[in-house]
Amino acid sequence: MKTKILRIIARLNVGGPAIHVILLTAGLDKEKYETVLVSGVEGPDEGNMYALADEKGVKPVIVPNLGRELNPIRDILTLWKLYRLIRRERPDIVHTHTAKAGTVGRIAALLAGTPIIVHTFHGHVLHGYFGKTKTAIFRSIERFLARRSSAVIAVSESCRNDLLRYGVGGDDRVITIPLGLELERFRRDPEPNRSEVRREWGVPPDAFAVGMIARMVPIKRHEDLFRAIPKVLEKFPDAYFINVGDGELKPQLVALAQQLGIAHRCLFPGFREDQERIYAAMDLTVLTSANEGLPVAVIESLSSGTPVVATRVGGVPELVRDGETGYIVEPGNIDSIAEGLLKAIADPAKTAAMGRLAQEETIRKYSIERLIRDIEELYGKLLQEKGCSFP
Repeated sequence: MKTKILRIIARLNVGGPAIHVILLTAGLDKEKYETVLVSGVEGPDEGNMYALADEKGVKPVIVPNLGRELNPIRDILTLWKLYRLIRRERPDIVHTHTAKAGTVGRIAALLAGTPIIVHTFHGHVLHGYFGKTKTAIFRSIERFLARRSSAVIAVSESCRNDLLRYGVGGDDRVITIPLGLELERFRRDPEPNRSEVRREWGVPPDAFAVGMIARMVPIKRHEDLFRAIPKVLEKFPDAYFINVGDGELKPQLVALAQQLGIAHRCLFPGFREDQERIYAAMDLTVLTSANEGLPVAVIESLSSGTPVVATRVGGVPELVRDGETGYIVEPGNIDSIAEGLLKAIADPAKTAAMGRLAQEETIRKYSIERLIRDIEELYGKLLQEKGCSFP
């Protein structure tokens, strides 16, 4: 008899958590596991990963009000819908992802009497997102739910340490299982893609191109990069900065580029699904986030052999070895970000060698095959502890 998993995520918006749940839903051994994926609806400016879900044969069950925004009346209605869904599906395991789904999904699972409840933190909202009072409320909720969860997964050691520091679960219950992605495609010869994409964008073949691949939302702090760019262009006026992605802040960022006098070196190609072609066109990628779990953009960049300048947040120091596979800079520090970029651009041969050094190690450590093994091992252990039959 198969083990039934009900996997819940707030929305399949563009980003790491959506990729993670789709690949995990599709990749678990079909002879042993049956998975139902439940999702809310994305915001109008977010984009979605439905094309990947279709490609992998994953058909999510949509609960419209499960999305990110908090609303007491809608959230109670969502809780009731999830409770009824869980009672109908009778899963052995409810596994939630992201903060909103983790709250209403775990409460619904508790009310429905689900034997095993797991939550994955792909990052957290325990600091950096809200004011003092709201943050304290979220911490209290997460502590309550962690005590009633069978396991709490962090996607990086840094995330795990934060959870333990804030009292969200004990040392025996909070485990680290890093992301797993389809990374083999990034091994391909980059040159054909590099030339083609650069022609498309009007970027000269010999120009140094820096890419930021991220949703244009406040936590990513694109404005910090933009304010560092003038310092870089003073010394390297022919460098290009490619801002791949979309989101609520795009109009403001386009205006900021104009205001700072850098629009002639900033491109905004929008959201792209051909990541291996995009990374091939870059000499360097940059991430200026104020908070992260384990950023997919950094994993994909290193897997493509493209080194990274990234802020010292979340799991970034676990991905980037400072001075070896890229440069780690300080969040919110414009001078530090500019310095990291200048180091990389000043010695392009060394920068390219950094990327080659990172590629094989990153592909091995963050493969989808490794993720599936880790998750199936955890599920088997939890089922055994509960005395349930398991595959």
